[in-house]
Amino acid sequence: SKSNSYANTTLMKVDGVRTREDAAWYFGKRVAYVYKAKKEVKNSKFRVMWGKIRRAHGNSGVVRAKFRKNIPPRAFGAPCRIMMYPSSI
Repeated sequence: SKSNSYANTTLMKVDGVRTREDAAWYFGKRVAYVYKAKKEVKNSKFRVMWGKIRRAHGNSGVVRAKFRKNIPPRAFGAPCRIMMYPSSI
């Protein structure tokens, strides 16, 4: 497409979230993108990139997440883990 994609804000589709109101519960929650690297660091080949869910995107439950370091393009469409903290309940 003619429009550029910028990796500093990532769109995420959360399972079971269909409305903007449902997505609001996830605002501020931490997101972990876990991936496997070739070189072992601290006895593990798994690495994590941390982010935070910031706001909704549209009306169908998609959210915007911002990561500390921009996630690489190979992570687009890959699964992420959403942590249930920090909690506002």
